[in-house]
Amino acid sequence: MIERYSTPSMSEVWSEERKLAVWREVEILVVEAWVELGTAPPQAATAARSTPEVDPQEWKEREAVTHHDVAAFVDLLASSASASGEWIHFGLTSSDVLDTANGVLLAEAGQLLLTAVEELFSTVKARSLEFRDTIMIGRTHGIWAEPMSFGLKLASWAFEIQRDHERLKEAVAGVSVGKISGAVGTYAHTPPAVEAYVCDRLGLAVEPASTQVIPRDRHADFLSVLALIGSSIERFATEVRHLQRSEVGEVREAFRKGQKGSSAMPHKRNPIGTENLTGVSRLLRGYASAGLENVALWHERDISHSSVERVALPDATNLLHYALGRMNRIIENLIVDTDRMQRNLDDTRGLVSSQAVLLALVDSGVTRDEAYRIVQRNAMLTWDEGGTLLEHLTDDPDVTLDAETLTTCFTPERALRNTDIVFTRLQATHL
Repeated sequence: MIERYSTPSMSEVWSEERKLAVWREVEILVVEAWVELGTAPPQAATAARSTPEVDPQEWKEREAVTHHDVAAFVDLLASSASASGEWIHFGLTSSDVLDTANGVLLAEAGQLLLTAVEELFSTVKARSLEFRDTIMIGRTHGIWAEPMSFGLKLASWAFEIQRDHERLKEAVAGVSVGKISGAVGTYAHTPPAVEAYVCDRLGLAVEPASTQVIPRDRHADFLSVLALIGSSIERFATEVRHLQRSEVGEVREAFRKGQKGSSAMPHKRNPIGTENLTGVSRLLRGYASAGLENVALWHERDISHSSVERVALPDATNLLHYALGRMNRIIENLIVDTDRMQRNLDDTRGLVSSQAVLLALVDSGVTRDEAYRIVQRNAMLTWDEGGTLLEHLTDDPDVTLDAETLTTCFTPERALRNTDIVFTRLQATHL
């Protein structure tokens, strides 16, 4: 992943130094398991544990000869293990090392993502409660619908983030697995006790039936969940972008001192953060698609998945970690123009209270179809000729409601009378 969309902590997880360190740990644990089983002499474990970290540059130079990254690594590690080097990689196939190490790295990357999701949830929850009674227009199809609160909008986001967190926890557990079952997964040269020893010490679950690789449905699920979280972020970002439009102007991204919105137009304050995150979500969905393509491998293994994962797993986790952090900052610093929300609500001229009038008429004994016809007729008059819906309804002889009942229908707070249940649920929700 390019530096622009990387985070230091996630990049460290996927660094070559970290990868080689985990490969080394897997190899060492296998030797220790052989010693515990009485197969290898005790000094083999001591020698393996005493090996230095493999230098990435030396590894690359050796790979240029072997044309095999794990074989190059094993050559260097074994040569540094003194007289016990023959026990390095004993009974293993490359995927035992690669897939088990990948389980460790994915668990580490997953924990960073879970923490970032938790931070975003806390921010959205806090701002939802802050604006729980802030009246604004609810919109459907991009058109005025009914009054709601900005806090209620954010509450919807918070609960979606909670679901994302649950899905991510499950997906991280799904890829936090290892396998030391040898070629084609038969345990012919490495007994299950070795696998159990290694996975236990790495904090991984054991793949119950590997082929020569861990089945890639696990990784496809993981990437799909990352894409789904990205789609949640895109939903939030798209809403901010719509509400920041000049014609709406109800919220806007923070604009820092010295920032320039346009190289040509000095007045511009563009929603660049949320536009950026909309694009990032598209990439995440692309990586999910690549993960799904990796599920079907030939027989017990091929390496068609390998090139995909070398790019997709580091890039997708880096992208999402970046996106979660950026969205968190956007929401934390989001400028909410409550006065503009009220002015926009006033500009509806009461049209957003049409359902309240409809139900009041029905409650007074008018048939639903007739009530709908009366309110719609006056709403269309309001749209086309101006004035307010209340004025037109008051002048309509078919409207038999008394003045107080009719006026009450146009009280915006009426729309929020039952929303406390949502915020009670939200306050009780913790990640």
